[in-house]
Amino acid sequence: MNANQLYIRRAELKDADKIFDLYKTVSKVLGGLARTEVEITKEYVQNFSKKSFENGLQFVVVDKLNEHRIIAEIHCYQLEPAVFKHILSELTIAVDPDYQGKGLGKKLFQTLLDDVQSNRPEILRVELIARETNSRAIQLYEKLGFKIEGRFEKRISNNSTSFEADIPMAWFPNAIQH
Repeated sequence: MNANQLYIRRAELKDADKIFDLYKTVSKVLGGLARTEVEITKEYVQNFSKKSFENGLQFVVVDKLNEHRIIAEIHCYQLEPAVFKHILSELTIAVDPDYQGKGLGKKLFQTLLDDVQSNRPEILRVELIARETNSRAIQLYEKLGFKIEGRFEKRISNNSTSFEADIPMAWFPNAIQH
């Protein structure tokens, strides 16, 4: 894979089918996404994309040597009610398993955080929730400046045979770092 093969850009409405394909692929890997493969629907993708376009951010990584396939995506958006308008939440990232471990997730995250820092002065907090067993992701998020804010015990059911905690994390733009 050469350096010119992949590029990051803002998502567009026309990307919905390719993002759907990406999410279907990633959901087949245990722990890849919170949703299972059967829960990934076109409506689900259209819903988070619509919210991200309206009041959030959404970026994709495109492999231009592979039919311009979308191989990674990140999105987040503001929640309702108005008391949460300073927050980007529901942050989700998906990276095709064949492209994981190459730094794409980090670059995609950095693109999103840089955009918040440069273009979204009204955003004072970006939040996400990570599965406790996803230690690689938690370490990456901490390197990017996210802080662990607690634990939601027994929040994730692993086929009803075991449970694990979710780890809430938040990132604050430099202007308001404590």
